Amino acid sequence: MSKLIHALIAFIFLNCLWWLASVSLNQNMLPSPFAVYRHLFAMNPSILWLHTYNSLVRLFWGMFIAVVIGFVIGVLMGRFPKINQLLDPIVYLTYPIPKIALLPIIMLLFGLGNVSKITLLVLIIVFQVVLSVRDGVKTIPKSYYHHLYVLGASQFQQFYKITLPAAYSAILNAIRIALGTAIAILFFTEVYGTSYGLGFFIMDAWGRLDYLDMYSGILVLSLVAFILFQLIDLAETRANKWRKTD
Repeated sequence: MSKLIHALIAFIFLNCLWWLASVSLNQNMLPSPFAVYRHLFAMNPSILWLHTYNSLVRLFWGMFIAVVIGFVIGVLMGRFPKINQLLDPIVYLTYPIPKIALLPIIMLLFGLGNVSKITLLVLIIVFQVVLSVRDGVKTIPKSYYHHLYVLGASQFQQFYKITLPAAYSAILNAIRIALGTAIAILFFTEVYGTSYGLGFFIMDAWGRLDYLDMYSGILVLSLVAFILFQLIDLAETRANKWRKTD
């Protein structure tokens, strides 16, 4: 409950700043929050839902593919030193490359549709998942595995009882860090080669000088990001309960 109250206070505070800025500027380019909220609730919800749905589909598949690939590679690098020695230089050489610079190449290879947008999201997120999972698995004391092995635990039982909880927590931390970047990149990619998505909706409204539509789209995108972060926190809370009761 206290977390909800803090979020509500922050929401009111940010809207007060927004209102003060709109009053000070007194121009159409920065309408008051009251005008934007009235416009948002008066809009056809099916239009916003169509754009939101397309953005969520791209974001979901980008993060899902990145998590699966990053989880497998991260666990292998964390559990097997030889694999880590082989892949570590590759990861550190490719990780610093700004992936957004690869967008023209990705679009040439995969076109302007969803595949190129999802591919870019995967490239951005997967490295953070790999490194987080690898480091999380590497921090597990080897004695933990030895104790279970002495008790007759199979390789799968060792993985389920020891490796998986550490990797799961690392994945959630990586997703939390990568989510903000992923949403920003998704917004950027939706400007090109698509007619649906919150990024397209916001930039199209900006091009039409429809500032009420533009700020409404920004609010919806912010709400989507907030809900996703809350879902990650909920998953982490459940994971901690699972680890305590396991």
